[in-house]
Amino acid sequence: MKLIETIKNIWKIEELRSRLLTTILLVLIYRFGSYVVLPGIDPTALTALKAQTSGGLLALLDMFSGGAFANASVFALGIMPYISASIVIQLLTIAVPYFQKMQREGESGRRKMNQYTRYLTVGILLLQGPSYLVNLSVQLAQAGSAVPSGFLFTLTSTLILCGGSMFVMWLGERITDKGIGNGISFIILVGIISRFPGAVIKEFASRLGDAGGGLVMFLGELIFLLLVIAASIMLVQGTRKIPVQYAKRVVGNKQYGGVRQYIPLKINAAGVMPIIFAQAIMFIPVTLAGFSHSQAVSGFVGAFMNNNGFAYNFVFGLLIVVFTYFYTAITVNPTQMAEEMKRNNGFIPGIKPGKRTAEYLDLIMSRITLPGSVFLAIVAVMPAFASLIGINQEFAHFFGGTSLLILVGVVLDTLQQIESHLLMRHYDGLLKSGRIKGRTSGGASAY
Repeated sequence: MKLIETIKNIWKIEELRSRLLTTILLVLIYRFGSYVVLPGIDPTALTALKAQTSGGLLALLDMFSGGAFANASVFALGIMPYISASIVIQLLTIAVPYFQKMQREGESGRRKMNQYTRYLTVGILLLQGPSYLVNLSVQLAQAGSAVPSGFLFTLTSTLILCGGSMFVMWLGERITDKGIGNGISFIILVGIISRFPGAVIKEFASRLGDAGGGLVMFLGELIFLLLVIAASIMLVQGTRKIPVQYAKRVVGNKQYGGVRQYIPLKINAAGVMPIIFAQAIMFIPVTLAGFSHSQAVSGFVGAFMNNNGFAYNFVFGLLIVVFTYFYTAITVNPTQMAEEMKRNNGFIPGIKPGKRTAEYLDLIMSRITLPGSVFLAIVAVMPAFASLIGINQEFAHFFGGTSLLILVGVVLDTLQQIESHLLMRHYDGLLKSGRIKGRTSGGASAY
């Protein structure tokens, strides 16, 4: 079988084998840490906390942390504070000249910005840690237990939560450097995958008890899920090809150029980053409300804690459209593309080289980004519609939304990296026909 032969080829490549084993080891460390409960907390008294995270926005937050939030783990705050800090720093590169200059400094500037991102992450964690402990105290009280009292427990637990999230961030960076894929996105992917089998089993069990076609309904849900996955793959891989004509050049007795090629402009050049960024913003109300349940708060904050409500999904979709344009603008540079074409004697038929070419590419990117961003937003809010038709909320998260798009994007990215290693060493790729198009081809990689 081709699959078995491909696995053998992967194992033959020492560097690829080492990267895969390193990734698996780091993922196992992350999963183990998700079950290490904070010192002083009784694990058997976490039933109320698990019930709290079984639905609503906290269920999504728990999914991103791989269940660590509901387990009162040392990794409970997860990786989202780091992503929130990254959003702030990237926005500062637009508004603040100091950060703009730093961005233009190349590798040294990138290291400085990463350091500022880490500092800001620590600040966010120091604010979220006590908030999480307050909510934990309330939930344990409902189960007849309590957290240890006193300032010392709050201080040490906050430092442990902060250190746990920073360690998760470090694991993500090690996966990027020594493993396969973009580490931070891969950490989120692992958390999502860990919840998928349980969600499918719960939905199957609930449909099994339904009278009058429950299993048929479950089969229909699986078919619809596959259709959404196919649409998500098309969204990640879709491109618009721009023809480029290269002028003829004669050097000695040899002729160069005179051929037509195509520039593949991705319909969704930003990948899944707008989804991750928008979701990080939508988690802010949870922090403001002290991680309390949506039923315990009302008004403005309460409306944005209901992830099935109109206000939440409207703002979420709008943020996705905005971040798609924002991330595309900072990752795709039409001026640089036009200069490279001009340097290689290339031009777009009917368009003058140089400034006109850059303007034309910018116009095309704007036109294809709009439908791409709107489609991305529609897929992102699909779980709300799935919940409305009676699908279990935990399973509904996979009918589009952040979960599915991250899963599809990161998996395609990882498969693309594995395939590039195979093809570079003259082995067959993962697929017989064509190469896998990851979400980072033609755009920026996520973290």
